[in-house]
Amino acid sequence: MQAAERGHTRWGIVLPFLALPVVVLGVLIAGLFLWAWSDDDGTRAGAAATVPCAEALAFGAAERPATARAHDCTVQRGIDTSYAAVLRMPREDVRGWLRTTYPDAPEPRTGGGVCGALCLDVTHEDGLPGTAEAHVVQVRVEYENAETALVRFSAFTM
Repeated sequence: MQAAERGHTRWGIVLPFLALPVVVLGVLIAGLFLWAWSDDDGTRAGAAATVPCAEALAFGAAERPATARAHDCTVQRGIDTSYAAVLRMPREDVRGWLRTTYPDAPEPRTGGGVCGALCLDVTHEDGLPGTAEAHVVQVRVEYENAETALVRFSAFTM
């Protein structure tokens, strides 16, 4: 029987088999961190996702008026949650819808600029119903023509 050369051991054969569990464990740990940081719905935090318009309006304790067409309804989630909806409705119905939806809120402001034709900002302190999940609701109204209003509705937490 021949003696092993001095300085050489059998670790050259054993070492790859010992390294394999360490590599597998590292991949599992990295996968666990990636899974924990991912969102449940597959969207990244802060990215807008399309939602049913009834959901967007309900977050701010509102319902779609019968005469309105709702579209472009989204939600963004991060530290806070923000829902948005766009409604097109007859101009003559806007004030009545706001009064019915937020009866304890202040009167809508008029003034153009950033406000548009009408603005309404409602919080729990000044008329937002207790059923609202949002902390603030903002409604911005622009008159598209003599008959139609474009209503931008947003409801969010702070």
